[in-house]
Amino acid sequence: MPVQSRRRPPRPASTVPPSRATASVGPSPLDDWPEAPNGPGGKAKGGKGSGGKGGKSARRRRTPLWARLTVIFGAVLMLSSGVAIAGMQVAIDQATSTIQQENLLGGAGKSEAEGGKDLDGPIDLLLLGIDARARLDADNVRADTIIVLHIPATHDQAYLLSIPRDTEVQVPAFKKSRYGGGTAKATEAFYHGAQNGGGLAGGAQLMAATVNKLTGISFDGAAIINFSGFKKIIDALGTIPMCVRHEVKSHHMKLVDGEPMWNHEADKARGVKKPVVHKKGCRQMEGWEALDYSRQRYGLPRGDYDRQQNQQQLIKAMAKKAMSDGVMTDIGKLNQLMKAAGEALIVDTGRTPIADFIFTMRGVAANDLVLLRTNDGNFAGNGSGRETLKPISQQMFAAVKNDRLDEFIINNPTVLASTK
Repeated sequence: MPVQSRRRPPRPASTVPPSRATASVGPSPLDDWPEAPNGPGGKAKGGKGSGGKGGKSARRRRTPLWARLTVIFGAVLMLSSGVAIAGMQVAIDQATSTIQQENLLGGAGKSEAEGGKDLDGPIDLLLLGIDARARLDADNVRADTIIVLHIPATHDQAYLLSIPRDTEVQVPAFKKSRYGGGTAKATEAFYHGAQNGGGLAGGAQLMAATVNKLTGISFDGAAIINFSGFKKIIDALGTIPMCVRHEVKSHHMKLVDGEPMWNHEADKARGVKKPVVHKKGCRQMEGWEALDYSRQRYGLPRGDYDRQQNQQQLIKAMAKKAMSDGVMTDIGKLNQLMKAAGEALIVDTGRTPIADFIFTMRGVAANDLVLLRTNDGNFAGNGSGRETLKPISQQMFAAVKNDRLDEFIINNPTVLASTK
C-alpha cells in the first residue's frame, strides 16, 4: 500500500507558476449574485437527521472548534479571520460544547512521519455525506458522497475532489464490524463498517481505510455530514445561491398543497400533490430546495457525476454565504448556525491542537474552494456495473498525496469542474 511522504515545510517557489486555479476557470456563476432576501428559508416537513451515535467506545478526540464554527470542513477556510474579528470567548465556549466527536479515521490518520501532530505541511480531510434520517438504523447507511478536501503546504488554496460512489474498491477487513474484506462499490464500504454495532464511526473508519488503500492518501481529519441536517444550516444562513444546469425532477420530495415533503410522508398526506421540479437557472434557494437539488442523480445527463458537482457547489455556496453575510461577527447568527451544525456533523480532528488549526487556516481564509472532477465527469464502467478511476484521476489523487496538485491542474486543466 502506498504511504504518504513525510511532511515538509512549504516548498520553495517552483518553476511552474503558483496555482490560482480559479483564475483559469473564469468567473463563477455564484460571483454575481444580488443580495439574498432576509429571513429564514422555507420549512420543509420531515427529513430531520438523527446525527447517529456509532462507536461510543472510540477514543474522545480533541474539541473541533474550527469545524464547529464553520459548519463543514469546506467552510473551515473562513474560520480564523472570523474569530479574530469577533473575539467572542462566549461564542467559542458554546461552539465546543455540543459537537459530536468520534474517532472517524481509525488507522487512516497521518502518522508522525507524515506530520500527524502538526499542520506545517499539506492538509487532507475526508468528508462523507450520508442520509441518516431518524427512521433509518445506523447500520443501514451508505456514504453516497465521498469528498477529499486538500489544502497544499503553501496554505493558500483549497480543493474538493469527489470519489464516485460506484468506484470498485478493495475494502479491507474490519474487525469492529466483523467484516472479512472484499471487493465492493465505494459507497458500500461505509455500510460494511457500520454493521454489527460498528455504527457511523465504524462506517467512517472503514471508508477512510478504503480511500487510503485506493489513493494512498492519509488524513488529518474527517467529518460525517448528515445531508438531511443541512437544511437547518442553510435556513440559518437564510438562503444560498445555487445554479441548476439541467432541469431535473426530484426523486425524493413532492409538494403537498405547496409544502415540500419527503415522498414517504407525502404519500400518506392529504392535499393537492405536485412533483418538485428544479428548473434550469441560477437563484437563491431555501434549505429544502438546495438540499433536495444536491441529492439528485437520476434524470441528470451524467448521473452521479452531476450530483458530485452539485454537492461541491452546495458546500462552496454555503461557505461563501457565511462569509458575505458576516456570520462570524454576529453573535446571534453564529449561535444559530452552530446549533444547526451540531445536528448535521460528526467530526474528528486527529491529534492536532485546536489553536494550530485556527492559525494555519488564516492563509486560506480569503480564497475560494476549487472544484475538481474525476473521470472527466463521466461514468467509466468496467462491465460489472461498477467503475474504475481513469489514469488521469489516479494521477490527480497521486498529486494530492505528493502535494503537487497545483502543478497537476496547470498541466491538466480539464479536471477543473465547469462553472456553467
